[in-house]
Amino acid sequence: MFKLSLDSLLVLDTIDRLGTFAATADALFRVPSTISYTVSKLEQDLNVKIYERSGPKVSLTKAGRELLNEGRYLLRTAEEIENRVRRVASGWETELNIGMDTIFSPASLLTEIADFSTISPLTRLNFLHDSLSGTWESLLDRRVDLLVGAAGEGPSGGGYKSKLIGMIDFVFVVAPEHPLALIDKPLGKLELSQHRVITVRDSVRNTPSRTVGLLSGQNTLSVPNMKTKLAFQQASLGVGFLPEPMVRTAIANKQLIIKHVEEPRQPEPLYIAWRTAEKGAGLKWWLDSLDTTELAKKLWDTSH
Repeated sequence: MFKLSLDSLLVLDTIDRLGTFAATADALFRVPSTISYTVSKLEQDLNVKIYERSGPKVSLTKAGRELLNEGRYLLRTAEEIENRVRRVASGWETELNIGMDTIFSPASLLTEIADFSTISPLTRLNFLHDSLSGTWESLLDRRVDLLVGAAGEGPSGGGYKSKLIGMIDFVFVVAPEHPLALIDKPLGKLELSQHRVITVRDSVRNTPSRTVGLLSGQNTLSVPNMKTKLAFQQASLGVGFLPEPMVRTAIANKQLIIKHVEEPRQPEPLYIAWRTAEKGAGLKWWLDSLDTTELAKKLWDTSH
């Protein structure tokens, strides 16, 4: 049987903060003798001396300080459990996981995060990054509750809803010093196959990975996200397609050059998506707050 109780830990915490048994009794709406009895009973049950007493003032022993430090952790945990239970009963999630493609940054949602934290301060928000098919898989595998800025069509089979928020245009770009920059005609398979392409690694775990803009047998350099791909192509470590909004500044600064290709990459749709079975108040708040008509522009403008 446990010899510690949350009530006794609360008493120790209050004594430490207020300094005397009398002040603790007033704060907890008890009589001083009850506070003294709680401490004596705890010392007896644990067979350790918790306080050194000097008149009305008391000070913790080394063992008492260790007990209080660990006890405060238990008090916080108990409070969190109580809050989570109340949140579940009220319909608000205790935790909400939001997934984004590595093209975008959670910093694009700073306003929404701040507003949500005011409305539901006890719901923990977690942001996760995935790439290509891995973004959709994270939703269907329940690793995330909401996708914001998922690129490409979602998988078949249902179980989720999605809203189109825009289209992504892609351009083929090379660094000015790259050999392909000197070719004055649309690039075909012959020219492209001789040079290394930078690819973003699909973060998918359980289904076949997806590759985009890669020729059979072509040399590749795989990176975890679009930001790294952009940096590598600016460094002339390889070539490839990049989202047009992502490279506008680099093109304006002549760090990258757009090259026409015989087989351009088609625009891809961009979605927000969520599982149909989810009914939490937090998810509903996010869906109501994300203006799909302006969201795509906001994601691009803040992320790049």
